[in-house]
Amino acid sequence: MKGHQSMEVAAMGGLVARSLRRDLRAADVRALLIALILAVAASTMMGFFLDRLERGLVRQAGQMMGGDLVLEQSTPFDDGLRQQLVEAGMQLSDQVDLVSMASREEAFQPVSIKAVDKAYPHYGSSRIDRGEGAEEVEHGPARGELWLSPRLRQLLDIELGESLQLGQARFKVGAWLEREADQSTGFGSLNPRVMMHVADLDATGLVQPGSRLEYEILAAGSAQSVEQLAPLLERLRREGVEVRDVRHDRPQLGSALERADTYLSLAGLAAVLLAGVAVALSTRRYVERHLDSAALMRCFGASQATLMYLFGLQLLVLSVVAALLGAVLGLAGQALLVALIRPFLPMELPSPGWLPLWLGVLTALAVLAGFAGPTLLRLRRVSALKVLRRELDPLPVSAWMMVVVAAASFGALMWLYSGSLGLALGLLLGGLLALVVMWGVGGLVLDALMWLVSRLGAGARQGWRHALQLGARQLARRRNLSLGQLLAFAVTFFAMAMISLVRGDLVTTWQEQLPADTPNHFAINIQPGERDAFAQQLAEVSDAHSDLYPMVRGRIVAINGQPPGDSVPAEAQGDNALRRELNLTWSNVLPEGNRLVEGNWFDAASASASASGDGHARGGNGASLEAPVSLESGLAERLGLAMGDRLTFSVGADTLTGVITSIRDLDWDSFQPNFYVIFPPGVLDGFAHSFITAFHLDPVDLAAGQANPLGGMVEAFPGVTILDVDALLGQVRQMLDQVTRAVELVLVFVLLAGISVLYAALVASHSVRAHESGLLRVFGAGSKMMARVQWAEFAIMGLAAGLLAVLLAEIAAAVLYLAWLDLPPRLHPLLWVTLPLLAALLLGCVGQWLSRNIRRQAPAASLGLLGDT
Repeated sequence: MKGHQSMEVAAMGGLVARSLRRDLRAADVRALLIALILAVAASTMMGFFLDRLERGLVRQAGQMMGGDLVLEQSTPFDDGLRQQLVEAGMQLSDQVDLVSMASREEAFQPVSIKAVDKAYPHYGSSRIDRGEGAEEVEHGPARGELWLSPRLRQLLDIELGESLQLGQARFKVGAWLEREADQSTGFGSLNPRVMMHVADLDATGLVQPGSRLEYEILAAGSAQSVEQLAPLLERLRREGVEVRDVRHDRPQLGSALERADTYLSLAGLAAVLLAGVAVALSTRRYVERHLDSAALMRCFGASQATLMYLFGLQLLVLSVVAALLGAVLGLAGQALLVALIRPFLPMELPSPGWLPLWLGVLTALAVLAGFAGPTLLRLRRVSALKVLRRELDPLPVSAWMMVVVAAASFGALMWLYSGSLGLALGLLLGGLLALVVMWGVGGLVLDALMWLVSRLGAGARQGWRHALQLGARQLARRRNLSLGQLLAFAVTFFAMAMISLVRGDLVTTWQEQLPADTPNHFAINIQPGERDAFAQQLAEVSDAHSDLYPMVRGRIVAINGQPPGDSVPAEAQGDNALRRELNLTWSNVLPEGNRLVEGNWFDAASASASASGDGHARGGNGASLEAPVSLESGLAERLGLAMGDRLTFSVGADTLTGVITSIRDLDWDSFQPNFYVIFPPGVLDGFAHSFITAFHLDPVDLAAGQANPLGGMVEAFPGVTILDVDALLGQVRQMLDQVTRAVELVLVFVLLAGISVLYAALVASHSVRAHESGLLRVFGAGSKMMARVQWAEFAIMGLAAGLLAVLLAEIAAAVLYLAWLDLPPRLHPLLWVTLPLLAALLLGCVGQWLSRNIRRQAPAASLGLLGDT
């Protein structure tokens, strides 16, 4: 019995192989294979890239934090906690951070001291210069040695090998610290860095009762070890210990890369959708070609199950081959994508993993099952009598059944790739509703165009008028097939237009984000007594500068009278805004680049009351009264804050409470001073504060004898720190250019998928058009007339599809910009003219070119295809 079954399986395998070799010469099978390859290539390229990006972010988070887990508090940790961490499999490193004064002879400078042990760092490396060039090291300073920020070289006029005084001890300068292994970017630490060995800290005498120190334990271990410590970490949070977990505290990409990430996901899904449409069209033609052979096999005793096994196995082999070829193409595509934007990613990406490859195979199977499965069921119902009576074709599968199955498959893919069930369901239901509307609107558009063609007057060229009218009549004669192809073409042009549209608006937004006079310098630590003089000198050297904003350091200590950790959502308990001091400011006008989304700006009454102290806090009086505040929308969303909520800040020895009276949107990528919290004037004035501003300076050609305007400012205001971000600004501009190229690379896949739909649609209707051409030839139409009729038919279809695609693209783009990409919606008038005309021209020319063999066939051969229709 087993031997007989083995022979049957071998015979069936041989039949599948022979049939597949023969079918590969058919245009519909080639179209099916190409569509599947493009679907897998697009999905695996996005999958490989986004998987590498996600794992890179986790790795970078550990490096920037200094470990997989960081504990911080103002007092030393006890040995019992250390023992629990070690038993959980964590490796520990101790670190102490404090701010103190460094001195050399008569020069003094505030510095940020980082004291590390011999286990530092867990991840990454520091870059230092010992006088022989930069080098990467995976350890901290030795005992008795300091590593200094290069800024201290000018501020204290100190060189390598000389001594620097910290508290009661003197230490040798061993190296310039160019980059710390666990240093994050930003302006959080404005003082120059000094790194030392933690064992030398006691000798300085800086550790005294009441000193402001931050003790940290940096722990490195597996994700399982961190998960095992979850109950302990929750208890430590309740006890006031600051806990940072690599699973939650990850570095964030800039908005340009985030939008590019979103765009890439969208483009990948668009390519998969187009490939699915091409698969559905190709499978229809594939099934129609095999109805006769399936009927003949039924005559020889083949069961329905045998037919499904035979043809299903053929398509399964095709999907596996397509998955492998598409995966190779996707792997090459993501390598090119990473190469384009690698210099501007915040981390070095790890090697590709295996998960996206399996997702690519799953995509091929899902697209095949969802878009081809229902059509394949026709072969199961074929009758043996079809051998004798050709009209006994099995009824086609219900169009709505095909739509439901295809939609379910594509919705599952959207859920898989987006990770959001709500988003997938929303897009799926919206797409199905749009399909119903498109069927009705498409019919109206097609009827309107055919009516216009039928009314062409005698003034039109006689040959073209007859060709257009014949083409319109052929479309009207097979209305349902024409409407189905119209929707396929409309979806194709819509997806291609949508991706191109979004790409163009993304690039425009990025270019507008960084105009030519974008600030390339920041000035901080401007003292109140220097404000007016500095503003006057700044106006002389720069025409493009922001206002001078006061800056006060304050920490959120309560929300609505409760500790912050008890008042915010669980996912926001480790938010960076709750762990550090924020830069607070005041202003009587809405700062440039800010936009109110809720509430009203401070009115004259609130500003006057604040200034007089009537019901509002005033700095330095020890009171804890209330004042109106304006909050940044992103922080409000993360912390779950709303209008009317109260935030209590600790500023120096005082506290003050602010009531949220407005919420603002702002652009963090504008290179302008931005603030989470803004008070009205009169509330923070009494607290110690400094000013910050940003300004633009044109490049200076020192070789040509031009004077550097910064020289006079530094000399006149030695205490002001001027940060040159021109190099960073150039990197950002270059990054946007490279990200744009990456976006264009993905657009190629979408365009190829769109072309595959056009090809599959034309292949699917080949026999119908061949039969109609044969009839025209019988009644005397020449090759020239037939070419015109075919061009006219496809051009009318393209014009209707283009109009429908533009309407859909404008609506979808507006929704997408507002809900997903955070871009302002735009109307595109030029698209209403160019897309329908280009679609008509493209479809007319491609259709005429692919139909050239039909025009060369003898009428008898064309009419012989009647049974295939």
